[in-house]
Amino acid sequence: MSQSLTTLARLTLRQLRQVASDLGVSLYSRKSKEELLNAISSRHEEGSLSLQAIEAEMKPAPQPDAETRVVFLPRDPQWAYVFWEISEADLAHALQAGASQLCLRVADMTGLAGGSAHPHTLQEVVVDSHATEWYLPVPLSDRDYRVELGYRKGSSGGWISLAFSSVARVPALHPSEQILDQFVPFTLEAAPTSLPTPVESSDSGLHERLYQTATARWRKLGRGSEAFHELQESGSEHQGQHASGAGIWASGRQSSGAGGVAPRQRSFWLVADAELIVYGATDPAARLTIGGEEVPLSADGTFRVQVPFRDGQQVYPIEAVAADGEQKRNITLDFRRLTPEDNSNPSHQAAPEWF
Repeated sequence: MSQSLTTLARLTLRQLRQVASDLGVSLYSRKSKEELLNAISSRHEEGSLSLQAIEAEMKPAPQPDAETRVVFLPRDPQWAYVFWEISEADLAHALQAGASQLCLRVADMTGLAGGSAHPHTLQEVVVDSHATEWYLPVPLSDRDYRVELGYRKGSSGGWISLAFSSVARVPALHPSEQILDQFVPFTLEAAPTSLPTPVESSDSGLHERLYQTATARWRKLGRGSEAFHELQESGSEHQGQHASGAGIWASGRQSSGAGGVAPRQRSFWLVADAELIVYGATDPAARLTIGGEEVPLSADGTFRVQVPFRDGQQVYPIEAVAADGEQKRNITLDFRRLTPEDNSNPSHQAAPEWF
């Protein structure tokens, strides 16, 4: 008897009402779940109908069809939690197409729109084929990431995409030095004042011009990351070099051969880079220049620029001039970077090698 009532307690309210209707319980549509259980128990004790017979005649509760999706939840600046589900139809289609390994692809989306990701920032993590959740290490904090769920094919080495997560921001590892709290005065007589909006530079080449100015006296072509990341300019001196990207931290992943046997020859590659952040604040009405280039200020007078940090020396003279031109403040920052070893190469230069 207790076992049958326990089983009935797992039923939904709608299913219990159907049982009560079959037993002839009056006003069953107005009773709560507990009241329905008591009424059904009383009818069973009266011998009107066996609960086992009722349960045998009832159809199992319908299970909703699974929908293929993946959810990316940053837990802290160093770890993120990912969970997913795959529908039966998508799983059957993937297996029929030759799926072999279930993988999660993490892409850096910081500052980009339209679903595009930063170049060379793809990280691929192989997960258990029966798993529905995973903890991912986060290489860089204070960045926007998106996770793609999919399968690696076997011998063909292709990719079967199943679902994308929403873009989520991984929090910064250290407390922010900027104070962004804005307290808006509120009154019933007047409309609340609007928040000041930061001034954004319309010239996307400002950061690169700052770098060119800071290294004009010191630039010399070198080896490793400096030569790899120099921007293309006119003339043969800079031919074949590339601009640095933001947040470069991971390389791609090459799949193993068919049948679990690792190949004896494959291509391999790695790229890495660094950025330099110059920030500060002055009078909001002042004119700020870095290396002769005017830098826009936010409404509260703060500024923050990210420039490439390549091998060699970079000098940034920063000057603030009052609106009336009567007062000036200045500071010169000198940075040096050295790459003692560089055995990296981009993916398009990866050549097959034996190992």
